Amino acid sequence: MEIISAKRTKSIALIGNPNVGKSSIFNKLTGLNQKIGNYPGVTVDKSSGVIKKGSAVYELVDLPGTYSLYPNSEDEIIAYRVLTGLDTPKPDFVLVILDACNLERSLLLGTQVMDLGIPMAFLVNMKDLAEENGIHIKVVEFYKALGVPLILTDGRKSEGIEAIRELIFQEKFEIAKPFIAVSDYMPEPMITAIRGKYGFETDYEAFQRMVFSTYNDPSNKGDKAWLLELAKESGFDTQRQQLKETNGRYAKINQLLQKGLKKDKPLDNKLTRRLDKILLHPVLGYTLFFAVMLLIFQAIFAWASVPMDLIDVLFAGMGSWVYETFPSGVLTDLLAEGIIPGIGGVVIFIPQIALLFGFLAFLEDTGYLSRVVFLMDRLMRPFGLHGKSVVPLISGLACAIPGVMAARTIRNSKERLITILVTPWMSCSARLPVYIILIGLTVPDELYFGINLQAIALLSMYLLGTIATLMGALLLRFILKTKEKSFLLTDLPIYRLPRWKAVALTMYSKSKIFVLEAGKVILAISIVLWVLASYGPSNRMDALEEQMELEMAAAPEYQQTEIEERYASQKLENSYIGILGKAIEPAIRPLGYDWKIGIALITSFAAREVFVGTIATIYSIGGDVENELTIREKLDQEVDPETGEKVFNQATGFSLMVFYAFAMQCMSTLAVVYRETKTWKWPIIQTVAMTVIAYLAAFFTYQIFS
Repeated sequence: MEIISAKRTKSIALIGNPNVGKSSIFNKLTGLNQKIGNYPGVTVDKSSGVIKKGSAVYELVDLPGTYSLYPNSEDEIIAYRVLTGLDTPKPDFVLVILDACNLERSLLLGTQVMDLGIPMAFLVNMKDLAEENGIHIKVVEFYKALGVPLILTDGRKSEGIEAIRELIFQEKFEIAKPFIAVSDYMPEPMITAIRGKYGFETDYEAFQRMVFSTYNDPSNKGDKAWLLELAKESGFDTQRQQLKETNGRYAKINQLLQKGLKKDKPLDNKLTRRLDKILLHPVLGYTLFFAVMLLIFQAIFAWASVPMDLIDVLFAGMGSWVYETFPSGVLTDLLAEGIIPGIGGVVIFIPQIALLFGFLAFLEDTGYLSRVVFLMDRLMRPFGLHGKSVVPLISGLACAIPGVMAARTIRNSKERLITILVTPWMSCSARLPVYIILIGLTVPDELYFGINLQAIALLSMYLLGTIATLMGALLLRFILKTKEKSFLLTDLPIYRLPRWKAVALTMYSKSKIFVLEAGKVILAISIVLWVLASYGPSNRMDALEEQMELEMAAAPEYQQTEIEERYASQKLENSYIGILGKAIEPAIRPLGYDWKIGIALITSFAAREVFVGTIATIYSIGGDVENELTIREKLDQEVDPETGEKVFNQATGFSLMVFYAFAMQCMSTLAVVYRETKTWKWPIIQTVAMTVIAYLAAFFTYQIFS
């Protein structure tokens, strides 16, 4: 019998310097056929997408932006490991993105990839900017010198994208001839020994393997010892030869550029220079940055209010419809009281999340975000942070997890650790649902000097998180000691109009990830909550049922609804979740919280946004679902039976917001910090410190406003 094997999907690695337009080309080629994962053994995001044409299918893997293949940072290590096949099979092909405005720097990485012997092609991106700067690229000269296909592209305008597709589907990739002679930097016997031991196909793989062993060797200790002993026997100084090889590579690149480039007088970009005088001003720059952030938060409230209200009413109506349509029973109760309110508590915030990510994408695409990195370096240095810390911290506005992972691009170990430890204090998108619901309950929807008070309150919470981040970093600066020095290297592109399609794609993909990831947790938590809230010790629940039946039998019909509501509340209090909430209530009463809020605090350790879903579920169980009250209305009507005051008054609401501003409240972030620091020491210290600070800050807030 003939066995027909399935056709293997070929892989294409996409690599280039940071800010070279790699993501633009990746998005143009793959569209929505993308997925996010992790590289084996590390926590850096791995973006991959599928390119199809008929039966031809290729997987495009977007490698982290890096300046070289020398393993000096986590991103460089990942790029090296993927291209050399240390973790997974080597990619079948490589697309190297070059910066048309800075070919010298881009070709350092590009020629290193050439010397690895993988079929490849060059994509020279941002050709429009090169032309504006008087740079003309002689494609034929470059092809003669490099020996691999070269395509001029403009990822923003989709120029060259079809040529890239044709190159991929026709597999016009070429294996380049060696760009440098490795024997000029490593003795032939060493090259032969290393190639023989590891089965390398090129001399440069042997050279890189020796360089790699001195930084972050992935092999066992025996292999590393063998390599170091070989270097010792041969008198090979790895760092010196690496520097010598880099200088030699740059010398050949400069010779190539003299033949392959023609430079005219660049166009004078007056607009960029004029804007930079304002936006990078030591006073006006910060003022305008905070003004931009205020406008963003104002827009989040103003533009998202209508769709939010529609979603809120929709889910309230769904709960009522389920009760009216389905027969009474456990499944109906689970749907109406558990699943629908829980999921609705997350879905309602899609408009805000989409807008937040959309604005961040807009700022990045215009070129302003890179100015923020440069501008904030002046502010970061006194607090023990690096200018690059802005990227993790701004990422922390979306989620602390990618923010913590992004800190690995900071080479200084002290600044990297400080950034990791303080990033969770940035107000992430998971906190946004908590802030939105509590601000809506406690802050009047009024204008103050033309600005919405709720927008000011939201901005204040983000500023509180930012101040806490800087103060925490300042403290750690004096606690942690190091002799390492650091510097900032960043590009300042010209200002350009944003690509609205790219902004929309970012809004869609980020919102989808947020909802799906939160939805999984919410669904599981909602089911568990419903079970714990619907059942309790049989002796307690049976006694309440008997008492209710006796009262119902003796009471007139118009009082029976009131009796049912009262006993529903008592059953919730005597359920398993009520018992748990009551157990922790003494500890949280000084903060203004009752046992129901205590339950939400516990469940939100899975994810901060679970707080809203938990509150929605708890109060749906305790009340009448059929009256179609929305989440906000239910919480606004909740009254403390002991004091007769609203549960969610200003004191309690502000206390809760402050608690969530400072507390870790995220097991996923805790796990990522462990993986990044390779020890439980720092995540444990971080969690304990943040919880204590959150408790004390919430306590003082409640005392001040009560």
